[in-house]
Amino acid sequence: MKFDEIDSKIMKNLLVDARLSSRQLAHKLGLSTVTVISRIRKMQEKKIITGYAVQLDHEILGYDITAIIEVTTKKGKMTEIEGVLSEKENVCGVYDVTGSSDIMVIAKFKTRKDLSRFIKKISVIQNVENTITHIVLNTVKEDFRLS
Repeated sequence: MKFDEIDSKIMKNLLVDARLSSRQLAHKLGLSTVTVISRIRKMQEKKIITGYAVQLDHEILGYDITAIIEVTTKKGKMTEIEGVLSEKENVCGVYDVTGSSDIMVIAKFKTRKDLSRFIKKISVIQNVENTITHIVLNTVKEDFRLS
């Protein structure tokens, strides 16, 4: 699939409001509804669009603490540990990273006690050598949509 300016416009509009119907999007972009449906379907088939999600304000929901946790693993065990971490309820992101740590985890918590329990649980996962936890003081921007 060749990704062009029309696909880019469709994608950017869906990033702003994924609830737009194909007809509304077509009208907004001056395209036919069939064209929009076809292009969205192709982007889904090529895994450019992998899903649609709601953006939540975590603080309103009581998740006032965001932690960035560095995890160091034993050699050869990083992928296994990433799988375990990815399944944890509070985890928003798990990343392979360069530097002194192997994995970065971004997670959200309602209380310090919840964070403490979480850190203690991951510290005892087999082949986790060390963790370093950073607490986010202020969130300036948190939006993973590229536009």
